[in-house]
Amino acid sequence: MDTGDVSEGFCRHAAVAGRTLGSLRVLFDRAVAALASACAVDGRLHPRRLDEHQVTSYELALASADLLAAETVLERLDAHAEDLAVRLALIHVAGAIRSVAARLDAVYLDLDLDAQALRTAAADAGLGSVCRAVAGSSALEEAGRVLAAGDDRIGPVPLDAQTAMAQDAFRRLAADIIAPQAQRIHRHDLTVPESLLQPLREMGAFGLSIPERYGGSAPNDRDDTRMMIAVTEVLSEASLAAAGSLITRPEILARAMLAGGTEEQKAHWLPRIAAGEPLCAIAITEPDFGSDVANLALRGTRTQGGWLLDGAKTWCTFAGKAGLIMVVARTDPDRSLGHRGLSVLLVEKPSFEGHEFVHRQERGGLLAGKAIATIGYRGMHSFDLAFEDFFVPDANVIGGESGLGRGFYLTMAGMTGGRMQTAARACGIMRASLTAALRYAADRRVFGAALIDYPLTRAKLARMAAQYAACRQLTYAVGHMLDHGAGRMEASLAKLFACRSAERITREALQIHGAMGYAEETPVSRYFVDARVLSIFEGAEETLALKVVARNLLERAIGQAQP
Repeated sequence: MDTGDVSEGFCRHAAVAGRTLGSLRVLFDRAVAALASACAVDGRLHPRRLDEHQVTSYELALASADLLAAETVLERLDAHAEDLAVRLALIHVAGAIRSVAARLDAVYLDLDLDAQALRTAAADAGLGSVCRAVAGSSALEEAGRVLAAGDDRIGPVPLDAQTAMAQDAFRRLAADIIAPQAQRIHRHDLTVPESLLQPLREMGAFGLSIPERYGGSAPNDRDDTRMMIAVTEVLSEASLAAAGSLITRPEILARAMLAGGTEEQKAHWLPRIAAGEPLCAIAITEPDFGSDVANLALRGTRTQGGWLLDGAKTWCTFAGKAGLIMVVARTDPDRSLGHRGLSVLLVEKPSFEGHEFVHRQERGGLLAGKAIATIGYRGMHSFDLAFEDFFVPDANVIGGESGLGRGFYLTMAGMTGGRMQTAARACGIMRASLTAALRYAADRRVFGAALIDYPLTRAKLARMAAQYAACRQLTYAVGHMLDHGAGRMEASLAKLFACRSAERITREALQIHGAMGYAEETPVSRYFVDARVLSIFEGAEETLALKVVARNLLERAIGQAQP
C-alpha cells in the first residue's frame, strides 16, 4: 500500500477485512453453540463433559481473544488515521484472520462440524489480495521502514486531559528515577528501595483505585480504569517488578474492601493504603492449589476475639516489605462448602527488608516467609508463607460477621482490576522491548549495513509493532467498558491476548539483539524473563481460558438456546 493511497486503500482493505471478521464471528458462535450442546446435561454445563473438551474450549477462548482484538482495532481506525497506524492495524487484522481461521478449523474438526463455510471464508479471493497488500513481504518491509523513520506514537489511544497529564508525569518519574535503578535491582535481586517507593507515594500511585472520599484519586461515583492502565503501562515500561506491579496489590485489596468491607474498615484502611503506608500483599495461592481458589485449605479457627490462622500460602508477592496482607482463608471447617467457606482476613505485620523474615506475636502466633528464587520479576519478590496459630482480630475480617463465607466473591471483585493491570503491564513491557529493538537495529551494523536496513528485520519490527498496537487499543477499550459497568469477561480476554503477545514480542526483541540480548547486562534480557510471568499470575492462562472465558461463552450459548 503506497503512502499516497492510504485513505483509498484503507477503505477498500478495511471493508474486506471487516466482512471476513464478520463471517468468522458467525462461524465462531456456531462452534461455541455446538460445544455448549456437547458439554450440557439438562440445560446445564456438566463438569465431566467440560473436562473432556478442554482442548477445544482452550482453542475457542484464544480465538475469542484474537477476534475481539481484531474487531477492536478495525472499529477504532478511520481513513484519517496516520499512515503508520493504518499499516499496523491492517497487518494485525490480516494476521488475526489467519490465526482465528486456523483455530476454528481445528475446533470444527473436533466437533465434527461442516467446515465448508469456514473454508469458503478463508479462501475469499478478495481477502487474499488484502493480505498480500497489507501483510505481504513488501508491505511488511515498507511498514518497518515507516516505523523506523517515525516518532514513538505506536498504538495511539485517545486520553482525556487529566489521564494524559498523569501519564506524562509518571512517565517522567519512570525515566528519571525507576529506569536508572531497574537493571541493578534485577541483576542483584534487590528489594525495591525506598528511594523508588517514596516518590511513588508522593505521586499518589497507591491510591489510583481508591475513591477521593477515602484519600485516593479515583472518582467517588465510578471507577477510573483507564487512569490505572495509563499509569501502569509507563511504570512497567521502566520496570515490571520494581514499579509496574507495585500498584496491583493495593488495587486488588481496595476493590475487595469497597465490594464488601464495613464502613469502619473502609474509613480506617483505604486512606492508609492510598498513602502507601502500609504497603500491601495478597495471599491467595497455596502449595497444592494454584488458581483453584475454591479448594483453598489455609484454616481460620475461631478464638476469643478473632481467628487463628494455620497453614501455608505461596507466591505472595511483596510479602516481606508489606505491612498488610490480604489472606483468603477457610473459616468454615466444612470442606464440602467449597468457595462458600472462604473469608478474607487482613494480616498486619512489620515491614521486613531482604528475602526472609519471621514475625512472632506476643501471644505466640508465628508468620514466617521466604522469598522464592525466580528467573525474573525480581525486586518485589514472591514469598512462601507459613502461619502457625497466627491471631487476626474480628475487626480484620473484611465485612465483619457478614463477610464470613464471602471471601471468594470479594477476591473476584479485586481480580478483574488485577487482570486489567496485567494487560497494562504487558503493554509496558512490549513498548520497552520494541523501543530497544528499534534502537539496536538502527545502531548495529552487520555485513556492512545497519540491521534495520535488512528486509527481515523490518518485517519483524512491523509485526511486533502491529501486535503491540492491537494490545494497547484492546486494553484501553476494555478499560472503558469496565468504567461503564461492562467488560468483566473481556478483561480476561485482554489479559490472555496481551500476555501471550508480550512473550512473543520480548522474544523477538531479544533475537534482534543477538548474543547481546542473552547477556544480563542488556535490559532486553530482563524484559524477556519478566514477560514470561504475565501468563501465569492474576489467573494462569489455562485456568482463565477454561474456567472464565470458555465457561462464560458456553453459558451464554446455553442461555440463548433456551426458550
